[in-house]
Amino acid sequence: MIGSAVGIDFSPMIPWWAIALFAASGILLVIYTALMRGRGAVWRSLALAVLVAALANPYLISEDRDPRNDIAVLLLDESTSQSIDGRADRAAAIAENLQGQLQDFEDLDLRVVTLDGGRARAGSGRDGTRFFAALRDVLDDVPQGRLAGVLAVTDGQSHDRVEELRGRDPGAPLHVILTGRRGERDRRLVVEHVPSFGVVGRSVTAKIRVEDAEEAAAVPFSLSIDGVARPDQVIRANRLVEIEIPITHGGETIVELMAGPGEDELTVKNNRAVLAINGVRDRLRVLLVSGAPHAGERTWRDLLKADPSVDLVHFTILRPPEKQDGTPVRELSLIAFPVRELFELKLDEFDLIIFDQYQRRGVLPRSYLRNIVEFVRSGGAFLEASGPPFASRLSLANTPLGEVLPALPTGAIIEAPFRAHTTLDGHRHPVTSGLSGAPQLDADGIEAEAATWGRWFRQIEADVLRGVVLMDGPEGRPLLVLDRFGEGRVAHLLTDQMWLWTRGFDGGGPQAELLRRTAHWLMREPDLEENDLRVRVRGEEIEVIRRSLDGELPDVTMTAPDGSTITLPLARTGPGRGQASFTTDQVGLHSFADGTLTKLAAVGALNPIELSDVRTTDEWLGPIAEQTGGSVTWGAEETVPDLRRVRAGRATAGRDWAGLIRNEDYVVTGVRTVPLLPGVLVLLLVIGGIIMAWRREAG
Repeated sequence: MIGSAVGIDFSPMIPWWAIALFAASGILLVIYTALMRGRGAVWRSLALAVLVAALANPYLISEDRDPRNDIAVLLLDESTSQSIDGRADRAAAIAENLQGQLQDFEDLDLRVVTLDGGRARAGSGRDGTRFFAALRDVLDDVPQGRLAGVLAVTDGQSHDRVEELRGRDPGAPLHVILTGRRGERDRRLVVEHVPSFGVVGRSVTAKIRVEDAEEAAAVPFSLSIDGVARPDQVIRANRLVEIEIPITHGGETIVELMAGPGEDELTVKNNRAVLAINGVRDRLRVLLVSGAPHAGERTWRDLLKADPSVDLVHFTILRPPEKQDGTPVRELSLIAFPVRELFELKLDEFDLIIFDQYQRRGVLPRSYLRNIVEFVRSGGAFLEASGPPFASRLSLANTPLGEVLPALPTGAIIEAPFRAHTTLDGHRHPVTSGLSGAPQLDADGIEAEAATWGRWFRQIEADVLRGVVLMDGPEGRPLLVLDRFGEGRVAHLLTDQMWLWTRGFDGGGPQAELLRRTAHWLMREPDLEENDLRVRVRGEEIEVIRRSLDGELPDVTMTAPDGSTITLPLARTGPGRGQASFTTDQVGLHSFADGTLTKLAAVGALNPIELSDVRTTDEWLGPIAEQTGGSVTWGAEETVPDLRRVRAGRATAGRDWAGLIRNEDYVVTGVRTVPLLPGVLVLLLVIGGIIMAWRREAG
């Protein structure tokens, strides 16, 4: 519908102040003439008025106007909290009712804005429902002067605040239709504090609270760590409770907390919480004992000293007790070898003990060597770097430490040039797989390209009793053996020629990386576990990685938070390695199992803010609805309000109705102007007035 409007406007020929000055001067002249009893004062006044009006240049303006429809905005909350207690169905019915009413207004356009609060997106959900930010975006998007009103169908929970509007005045009413009921009750588990990191071997303290309408109610409480359930207990509601969580390994420790359901629960989803605590190792204490000075001693020392996470205690036995040459002891060492302090009093303070070419010489009594055996059995780590003494009658194999060692000497020493070789198990084991210069395998696992490592010239021949051989020499003789003993770990290196790689002889080799990996495997570094199931989460993408020392890669079964299961076949990506990738649309704790190993992974926000409080409330939206002249309706208890169009300045809400402002906005499509005092007419009127004044005064 096209309308028109007519009005008068001015386009002065000179500034208004000049017109005012001219008019004032003329009026004074006319007054003077009248006081002097001039008979033509009236005509002079008319001529002056016409001249002043001509200077103001009035014109008639006619506009063609195209009325613009007002805009009503329907904000639909489809966040996670709307999926409980039948709210989603109720919200859909309310929205359908409102849309049906809005269609009856021909001069009103409808815009629908959806708030999902991160629902159905595993990579989101941390910000919750941002109602006021969405309202601000609406005000920025709708042209000023066309907003008739905002209708919000929601449970009233908003995780941002009115400050998001940044002082913007909506200029139209906000009508809120709540999808829940007054006085709802819901028990929820709140994590007040939990550390992000914890030191392996120690415990961290998490502070939690169970919020409940019943003060000090007895709440059943359960706890599981990495999928292993702990004994159930009972805690009191609305009180801060401290939970001790032991960190037993590096990497992520997944803790699941669960509070029993209360009366009239809206949902039990917020009765549980998932914590992810990253286990880190404190500075590792390493004891290195060198049996005698030799060319490779510096290799071990430099490697361990270069690692900032290692505290190294190094002793070199320069002279055994049976050697007497008259040299004063103070000239052989700066400090005495504290045998009792190291191997009896403070042995448990070390994480790793390395014997480098040590032999029986009476320095360490057999009782202290038994202490080392118990140290390893109880979870410690031991590394033996063997040289020629290991093949002699003074070998450590003939001491209590022989119980720990995975290989025993035959008494032979091979002294001939050879290149180290990675075994099939070595290609599968993360300690030796992928080393720089290592032999390359084809698709069938057969070496297609030999190693480029430098040659060694000595190997201690030994028979392997147990463990895994990762590297061997001529005729398959073992070079590097890894083994588990009791709760601890053991590594056995059967050559003293590693230092040749350090010197770059014959091209050298990755000695630093090999020794570093070996030491960290002994320290239980998660990334170096040979039989491991790992899960990496990147938003909605989940990557499952399986390592297997025997080469078997069974399918992995994934259990989603809703209980559904998916079987994931692994694609082989290398010797003993498989991988699968998939996308999830669920937020929460996912479980992965292949019949042997189990892994938990938290996808998305661990404890979504959307579930922090799911009770319907008018606390946040009620004040702004009142401020804008809107209304609050409890949709589960009251009927949907009737919608009416009202003029600006009138009431916009009543007992059972909600008003939408009629702004009567328009767009000007055409303009026509007509001068009211054309130049010829002005000239005639002014001259005529002057002539009439002259004739009047002359008569």
